[in-house]
Amino acid sequence: MHNPEGLYELNPAVIDVPEGLDLVAGLTGFADAGAAVTQLSEYLLDTVDHREVATFDADILLDYRARRPTIYFDQDHLADYRPPRLSLSLATDEIGQPFLFLTGFEPDFQWERFSDAVMHLIARFKVKTTTWVHAIPMPVPHTRPIGVTVSGNRTELIDAMSIWKPRTQVPANALHLVEYRLQQQSHPTAGFVLLIPHYLADTEFPDAAVKALESISAATGLIFPTDALREEGRDFLTKIDSQVESNPELARLVGTLEERHDSYMEGNPLRSPLTDMDGELPSADEIAAELENFLAARRNGEEPEPFSL
Repeated sequence: MHNPEGLYELNPAVIDVPEGLDLVAGLTGFADAGAAVTQLSEYLLDTVDHREVATFDADILLDYRARRPTIYFDQDHLADYRPPRLSLSLATDEIGQPFLFLTGFEPDFQWERFSDAVMHLIARFKVKTTTWVHAIPMPVPHTRPIGVTVSGNRTELIDAMSIWKPRTQVPANALHLVEYRLQQQSHPTAGFVLLIPHYLADTEFPDAAVKALESISAATGLIFPTDALREEGRDFLTKIDSQVESNPELARLVGTLEERHDSYMEGNPLRSPLTDMDGELPSADEIAAELENFLAARRNGEEPEPFSL
């Protein structure tokens, strides 16, 4: 087996990484509902002080044909190329508390070796806890707080925050494997799965990033600036609500999701927050179709077309 340390290069200029820090991780790849991890990464890298400690080898870990990088064409020449990055940074939160931040693309190849490499870095810097986030689409209403499912071995977080505890098989994320290996070593670890309204999964949902930051804060005590994201979230939900209120049929569909969500949260014997009493999954198609114009217009900076259900 190849040496895991060959997957990354340490920055020789960084020799003062304190021991015993919290590690925060979020990788973009298979699922990122509401662009939660993408927004989290961009927001933190834009708002907190950070410097790279280690950089992973994209040529080994990434399938470029499946996730092609962007190259910039300027009239008659190629002006810029920005290769995908997967790196570990030393960062500080809003009040100066240091932490480690693993961010970038989810590896396509060599998961076992990547997991071992992360474990090496955790051991090297004597990491205190490891916390990671990702997000999946769920038939839940946007009018209710975003829920989370918590995995790992930090029972205090699971007991306090995990609203859905299924027994199921799910497509794995590379960080699932890291979490599994850390559990085997009894290293304190928590994975937060954000449950994002399925009809908002393909857009940038600011509240998803806020929930990711809140989850990380709950696990680590780190403090992050969220005012700008919260303001964006209020504006986003106001526009969504306006569209829903103008269409009685759409309002009825959202109301059905609200009833199922509230019944589950009140302790009724539903099998999950996804299903009705007959165990049927509500369809995303009607709501998604109604919101498609709005979300597409928002991405393009245009005024949304009226709903036409």
